Amino acid sequence: MSKQNETALVLFSGGQDSTTCLIWALSRFDQVETIGFNYGQRHIIEMDCRQKVLSELKRTLPELTPHLGEDHVIDMDALGALSSTSLTQNVEIKMGANGLPTTFVPGRNILFMTFAAAVAYRRGAKHLVTGVCETDYSGYPDCRDDTMKSLQVTLNLGMEERFAIHTPLMWIDKQQTWVMADQLGGKPLIDLMIEQTHTCYLGNREIRHDWGYGCGTCPACELRSNGYAGYKKQLMS
Repeated sequence: MSKQNETALVLFSGGQDSTTCLIWALSRFDQVETIGFNYGQRHIIEMDCRQKVLSELKRTLPELTPHLGEDHVIDMDALGALSSTSLTQNVEIKMGANGLPTTFVPGRNILFMTFAAAVAYRRGAKHLVTGVCETDYSGYPDCRDDTMKSLQVTLNLGMEERFAIHTPLMWIDKQQTWVMADQLGGKPLIDLMIEQTHTCYLGNREIRHDWGYGCGTCPACELRSNGYAGYKKQLMS
């Protein structure tokens, strides 16, 4: 696949999905930068993990990362202060009265994309890459394809730009995400994702499973675990 001679900015949390999206972007764009957000999340350990993932990617997969550029970190503590959710406060993870899980942080992805676009504008990047997914997700309305398409229109109108929002995982489940990572980076990438990436909502890095670290019971861990089991079964079939 020939690369586009353009710059992409990847919303990178240090988790499985965003790591897969980062490698996806590196395979398609000549220059790739990353952006992360500190919003007072309970699983703040992901901010440490994302730096380790970036370092390990450069060390173990140098052939895939020669054009991996600057990393940007945005402080968004106000979002956490405004939110009373399971990701920002000591709130039980359950289904809320509004039909959405208590892990939903209102406005999070909308703000992430807006801030990412502002950084992309300054950096001359035309492509925004995010790991949102409508197929295998927790029911967040700001992960839907319609939301992303609407945001692309709004950001372009508001900034007089021609940004393209890419969502490589939008229509695939977690099993297929593992498969995509394998296709893009092989066993070295799979091993790195198991050892270094973080997805657990509770920030647990003490319990090691075959699919990686996490509590094993939160929705994020369950999705990752089930996806990995399906991926391994597919490999053996």
